[in-house]
Parts: sequence; C-alpha cells; structure tokens
Amino acid sequence: MLAAQLIVNNYPSVTMSDKVSVVLQLMDDYDILHLPVVNDEKFVGLVGKDDLLDADESATIAILEQQWIRTSIRLNDHFLTALKLAVTQNISVVPVLNDEHELQGVITQAELLAACNKFTGAEEPGGLIVLEMEKRNFSFGEISRLVETNDAYITQLNTSVNPANGMLQATVKVNKYEISDILATFQRYEYNVQYYFGEESYENELKENYDLLMTYLKM
Repeated sequence: MLAAQLIVNNYPSVTMSDKVSVVLQLMDDYDILHLPVVNDEKFVGLVGKDDLLDADESATIAILEQQWIRTSIRLNDHFLTALKLAVTQNISVVPVLNDEHELQGVITQAELLAACNKFTGAEEPGGLIVLEMEKRNFSFGEISRLVETNDAYITQLNTSVNPANGMLQATVKVNKYEISDILATFQRYEYNVQYYFGEESYENELKENYDLLMTYLKM
C-alpha cells in the first residue's frame, strides 16, 4: 500500500505570512495538531500547535521556522514509512510530496490506523495464535503446513522480538474461530503457545459428554 493511496486533500496548508491566531483557528476547526507550511507551493515544514500556543498570536508563523518539523514522504513510499514517521516524530499528519517537493496532501493518523487494520488482517474474521520460539527455529513453511492440516489457512503472520528474553514471537491469524485443533497440533509439535484468541471446543465437548452421561444414568 503506497502513500499515494492514503493521502487526503481536505486539510489546509498555511504560508509563512499567516498569523499565529489564524493557524491556531484552522487547527481547532480541523481538529489537528500540525499543519504543513508551503512557500510557492513547495513544502517547507510542519508547524505544531504546542509551538503556536507559546507564540504571540499577532505574529506570523515565520518566527517559529526553527521549530518546524522538516519530515515528509514521497507519493511512492510505502505506508509503513509514513507510520514510522508519525510515531517517531509524534506528528498528527504526514506530508506527502511529489518529485518537485510540492505538497500533494497529507496522511492522517486515522488513515494510518485504517491502513494498519487492513495490513495486519485485523478486519478479517478468525482466530489469533501467538507462538514463541528461538529465531533459528522459525519456519513459515512448517507453521503454514501445521495450520493447513486442520483444514484452515493463515490469513496474516507477523513476527517481532520479545525484548524481555530475545525470543521471536510469531502472531498467526487463521481463517476460523474454532482453533482447538490447531492449538493441539502446535503443542504436539512442541511449539510454545503464548496466547490465543478464538474459540475452543474442549469445554463444550466436556459439557456435552457430561450431559450424555447424566441422561444415561437417569435411564
């Protein structure tokens, strides 16, 4: 998913000659904490609300030029680049530029959140299983094969490193909620199942067997 697919154009940009009071009002109107500053249609930085609140409202925002955030991305950058900038720079909008350094629009936090939801498969129905293992033991092929032996398939798989112990965590999203058979398979192959979110049939089966027994004893 590229930045060009996520940009929105309904947020204003401001110029160096705009007054602090005007820019603050725009931020309130659009419920945003940053706005891009342009000069002759070229992007020159992001101005933040916190800096504006400390400035003279009758002054132009040019007096805050040293505090502007200069970060931006290009149209063909991956959306994860925008996500990284939004988090590391703590900005509410990410400016998107063309090859001529002209502002094409911004990517908002809401757009990034929606993109992450789609990218991680969170919107897809199914269960979630978190496995922990040594990095050298990770095999996507084997994990996929074990899931498929239970008439299911992986819709999303993400990996991360647990900072507490250096172990690899694999978060596996599968296409069905009832995951007791998949859990049993992983455990049989000595995978360490850290967490799971779905439905298990064990408890239902025990209750059903108990009910059958009680019915039999009453006969």
